[in-house]
Amino acid sequence: MAEAGVSKMNASSVPENGSAGVAGAAPSNAADSQQCPSSTDSSDNAKASGDFSKKPTCLIFLGMAGSGKTTLVQKVTSYLYEKKPAPYVINLDPACAEMPYPANIDIRDTVKYKDVMKQYGLGPNGGIVTSLNLFATQFDQLLGLLDKRQDQHEYVIIDTPGQIEVFTWSASGSIITEALAAGFPTVIVYVMDSVRSVNPVTFMSNMLYACSILYKTRLPFVVALNKARILPTDVVDSSYAEEWMRDFEAFDEALRSESSYATNLTYSMSLVLDEFYSNLRCTGVSAVTGARLDRLLELVGDARREYLTEYRAEYERLRAARDQAERGRQRRDLQRLEADLEPQDREATVESDVTLRSAARVDDDDDLAEERETERDDEDDTESFQSFLQQHKQRQAARRTTDASKS
Repeated sequence: MAEAGVSKMNASSVPENGSAGVAGAAPSNAADSQQCPSSTDSSDNAKASGDFSKKPTCLIFLGMAGSGKTTLVQKVTSYLYEKKPAPYVINLDPACAEMPYPANIDIRDTVKYKDVMKQYGLGPNGGIVTSLNLFATQFDQLLGLLDKRQDQHEYVIIDTPGQIEVFTWSASGSIITEALAAGFPTVIVYVMDSVRSVNPVTFMSNMLYACSILYKTRLPFVVALNKARILPTDVVDSSYAEEWMRDFEAFDEALRSESSYATNLTYSMSLVLDEFYSNLRCTGVSAVTGARLDRLLELVGDARREYLTEYRAEYERLRAARDQAERGRQRRDLQRLEADLEPQDREATVESDVTLRSAARVDDDDDLAEERETERDDEDDTESFQSFLQQHKQRQAARRTTDASKS
């Protein structure tokens, strides 16, 4: 189920400048068949709707490959479909073969991942980055669709590529995240594989990545410890991770069993991240059974309130500072340009006069050439006449001198 009224294209139809449209397949109902607004209209709508308390919460799911991120998205989507209202689901992974959930917007309907790789000679990660770049060029259309449906949905769920660095550290990922955060309450859900993180060093690596994402996005953050032992049949009890976050001594004791060269570094980092842990929302979940999804959504609601009270004001301040810096840069560039052009004003004026005259009309080229030739002839005649007068004066002076000598 994909959103209608949005342009559909593949890599063969992508121009070299990289413009692309947001995907759209057949609508699921009549409400989905309305046309997507233009870029200007969607931007105006987003600016006009300033009451964030009534807007849906955007959940951006991030996680490393194999963490169960897409499976958790499917389970959360199914859970919200049962609770009503249904969520608005967006797939931003162009390389996934199959989706286990219904998507309102699917990037694969916009950009063909394999065609992009073939056309631009890219590898897998380069193909994902380029596909996201093409999709991001028309992301304002998607914002317009979200703005129209803000009264129909409580949650907007965004599934991202498993190559987490492709989304978090690319320009298109930043554009998409900032565009969502500028128009809607946005929360980052970081999906962590609790089975792989039982090793203290691996756990610290995951936490460092989570901290870097929080620092880069500057948005409310929730950690979902997936594959947790919530039922007796589950593999690992996720309580170990929560204990390591709360109790440094427990983590230190677990770290003593490690003898790798990274142990000392991990120990130092655990001290640094203590402040990060104190403000971190975390819960164990199971993407298979759906256990503790209610707790996850409870933490998301708390993160939404934090966005409205703290992050929104800070985000507006940062955006205003960035806009002011951009205006200052443009002003400095203009001043440098004027300073560079000032010594050449006289030459530029002469050249512009000549250019304007010669470019007046192509049909008058012959007349202009004849006029210039006539002017040159007139100048020659004037010089010849002046030469004649000069010679005549010289002859008269010579004649007077001769007459005076005879007398």
